[in-house]
Amino acid sequence: MERLTMLERRMELEGMKVIEIDKCKNDLKKLRDEVEKKTNRLNCPCKYFCTEGMIKVNPRRDVPTYPKYTLSSETIEALKKPTFDVWHWEYNEMLSCLEFMYHDLGLVREFNMNPITLKRWLLSIQENYRTNPFHNFRHCFCVTQMMYGMIHLCNLQGQVTPTVLGILMTSAVCHDLDHPGYNNTYQINAHTELAIRYNDLSPLENHHCAVAFQILAQPESNIFSNISPELFREIRQSIIGLILATDMARHGDILESFKEVIPNFNFGEEEHIKTLQMVLIKCCDISNEVRPTKVAEPWVDCLLEEYFMQSDREKSEGLPVTPFMDRDKVTKPKAQIGFIKFVLIPMFEIVMKLFPQIEEIMVQPLRDAMDHYEELMQMEDAMAEVQKGKTEMMSSGGKLK
Repeated sequence: MERLTMLERRMELEGMKVIEIDKCKNDLKKLRDEVEKKTNRLNCPCKYFCTEGMIKVNPRRDVPTYPKYTLSSETIEALKKPTFDVWHWEYNEMLSCLEFMYHDLGLVREFNMNPITLKRWLLSIQENYRTNPFHNFRHCFCVTQMMYGMIHLCNLQGQVTPTVLGILMTSAVCHDLDHPGYNNTYQINAHTELAIRYNDLSPLENHHCAVAFQILAQPESNIFSNISPELFREIRQSIIGLILATDMARHGDILESFKEVIPNFNFGEEEHIKTLQMVLIKCCDISNEVRPTKVAEPWVDCLLEEYFMQSDREKSEGLPVTPFMDRDKVTKPKAQIGFIKFVLIPMFEIVMKLFPQIEEIMVQPLRDAMDHYEELMQMEDAMAEVQKGKTEMMSSGGKLK
């Protein structure tokens, strides 16, 4: 009995050691991960830092938890229009809408996509957008839905190849993947890991491309796994070109290139199509003001919130503050009037020369939005004058006393 008691006690002690060793292993792994994150990421909290080859990007949810929605005929028609209200949809519903778009445009058939792989890819895309106020998955859906709408509105299905349509849609889906919520100016001024990695050249857009192709590198989420290597190279280069085109630092050059080809535009000319693709993704990326005011205006609030987060951080870190992001200087009308007047309307009016049918549905709403914000600006100015008058009266009253 003494021998038995001794062995039982020994087993108990050894078992406790095993538990402690397991706990230590877990603590070590956690600490190692934290140290690696702090060491590698510098000031930019980016998810991806390749230390040991390709990082595996898998959705936390698998296909069985991604319910299938049957879209009504009303929803299907609404999806084709810029008036579509993007605020009424949950993530799973947006995923189903994106899935429908790929089927409707014939892209699943054209690229011989496995429908389950398409679902997994969309799940991976959704989970690799961060929960920023503006640059989030709903913004991704907005841009892609606007692209889908422009394809229908401009009758692109009858004028470009299915490959071009696939490039346009996939670039829209991937164009802001893993956006950290701070723009290129911040990345460069703060010398973040992204700015260093990409030598200050469109660091965010280069990162979005890299994450997009990390996801596509996974067999379970590679929607282009059944096409030839030659076609994949063509698609990859085109998607990279379009995502890089969303850097607003290139806005003027891209627009000038498009202006040059407009008078003699030829849908059979490869360079003309490439330029058109760049302009289309730019239009869709900044198209919120094309939508009805009740849909567009909340996006302005989201964007300003993200801007103010950046300017606050710039101030705290002693970096130059971008003027149009400074919460002490910017108001909603001030932010929108110049952008609509000098960026949006000129760009959409150039596109209108090639596709006159967008004037009523896309250009006129921009002009209406301009009028709306100018009225708000007048109200702001009037309120400021009243407040100024009150302050002066109080001041003069104080002097009389």
